[in-house]
Amino acid sequence: MKPTITIEYCPKCGWLLRSAWMAQELLTTFADELGGVTLRPSEIAGSFVIYVGEEVLLDRKVLGHFPEIKELKQMVRDKVAPGKSLGHADRK
Repeated sequence: MKPTITIEYCPKCGWLLRSAWMAQELLTTFADELGGVTLRPSEIAGSFVIYVGEEVLLDRKVLGHFPEIKELKQMVRDKVAPGKSLGHADRK
């Protein structure tokens, strides 16, 4: 069974579009590796948490900033498809 990513975002902060864009990027990059990406509005103000299954992959408050898309793709790749090349996103 392929893993599912959940992006939990604060709707009051206006982060729906950022979440949808990140979901699109992940679905495009990991079309064969993911079972889907779900967007979930949070009831906690300022929340932006990304899960792989039930496991927290990234919490904006812990990280201290929003991840760059390259950083997010690398984190997802390391979790769901460690051998996958990300092409230019793997270059420093």
